[in-house]
Amino acid sequence: MLFQTINPSNNQLLKSFEEMSDLEVDELVAKAALTFNDWKNTDYILRSQLLYKVAGLLRERKKDLAQMITLEMGKLLTHAEGEIKLSAEIFDYYAKNAETFLADKILNPVHGKAIIKFSPIGVLLGIQPWNFPFYQVARFAAPNIMIGNTVLIKHAPNVPQCAMAINEIFKDAGAPLGLYTNLLLSNPRTSALIADKRIRGVSLTGSETAGASVATEAGKHIKRSVLELGGSDAFIILEDADIDKAVEWAVVGRINNNGQCCVASKRFIAVEEIAESFLEKFKIKLANLTIGNPVELSTNLGPLCTEAAAVKIANQVKRAVDGGAKILLGGKRVNREGAYMEATILTDVSPSNPVYYEEFFGPVALFFKVKNEEEAIALANDSPFGLGGSIFTQNIERGKRLANQIDTGMVFINHPTWTQADLPFGGTKGSGYGREMAELGLDEFVNKKLIRISELSDPF
Repeated sequence: MLFQTINPSNNQLLKSFEEMSDLEVDELVAKAALTFNDWKNTDYILRSQLLYKVAGLLRERKKDLAQMITLEMGKLLTHAEGEIKLSAEIFDYYAKNAETFLADKILNPVHGKAIIKFSPIGVLLGIQPWNFPFYQVARFAAPNIMIGNTVLIKHAPNVPQCAMAINEIFKDAGAPLGLYTNLLLSNPRTSALIADKRIRGVSLTGSETAGASVATEAGKHIKRSVLELGGSDAFIILEDADIDKAVEWAVVGRINNNGQCCVASKRFIAVEEIAESFLEKFKIKLANLTIGNPVELSTNLGPLCTEAAAVKIANQVKRAVDGGAKILLGGKRVNREGAYMEATILTDVSPSNPVYYEEFFGPVALFFKVKNEEEAIALANDSPFGLGGSIFTQNIERGKRLANQIDTGMVFINHPTWTQADLPFGGTKGSGYGREMAELGLDEFVNKKLIRISELSDPF
């Protein structure tokens, strides 16, 4: 298999890289296992110093790294710089807080004394996606390296240079060989690698199909797994919402990363009193987006990550229309070189439509009108996914009450689903399980060991 850099703004092949051999992979896994035996005994000060250096190098190289992101997967250049900034913040966050979060927990049993001690479990495999090639790695690697684990990263095949750049940053920061390892590996071989006894856990961000495969392999070999899969986030607009603010955030929520975000707002649900007002303003905003080269500051909407992705979502829109949906805006490929798709709004998508329960991974918004908040919540929950969601209302207590009724891992009030270092990230239902980020991001691949001290008079 070849790993290729293809510029999605013009579909030109720029570089190719060969997949690693079985011998190369085996040697790298062996080194990661050997390094773990030393790294697990290092103190938090040494680990945090390394992560601070990684964060510093990310900031120093921000412009070059951002250009690499844009070149390989089409993210707007300003957004790519924002991704590098966020990634550095994640490394800083765990460098600063992990020791406190992982401190021994004192228990007070009826008899004797006891503590919970947090310790690493070994070599971990992270299977990462292309849409946030640095941020996704940061939120997996940073907490687990602070725990004392070592990490192997299998990145997406269309961002090989980003993957190599992260590997180089760890090397330049002084990480011991085997602490952080990039693997140029195909999906089938990655799945088979999960069986390796030296690997103790696996984390995947990707599709439901990939998640099911990874979970099956991990379960078969009794290994821990974390899955962050697809999403079809509801964006609910109630009658008491600030409509102009809701429209502003609706555009951001749908078009961020050119519409290719698991927690993008994808299903817009408005109560009937304000539905037409919201929809008209939303349509105007999307229609006025500037489609163009992602390196140009005037561009609001860049290409999808690959030509195949653009073809897929265009076909998905066609299937929606064939199933009875109506196109209010867009609906076609952009007539220019590259993997571009028009910003699109679909209405009248009924439960009988073949796309009703699907995720749209691109600049396509589904719009629904409902009678009241009860119907809004029911529609929001009528999805196989459960990643995030949003509620727009000026009554915060009402928003909190409704948020508690939405079956997702995250709900944001008056903001589209978002991410930051100190907020836990993850979903439920078909969107996966486990949490990354914040203190909860340290809970997945750690041994919470009970140590109990008995007195001589202890009856047990």
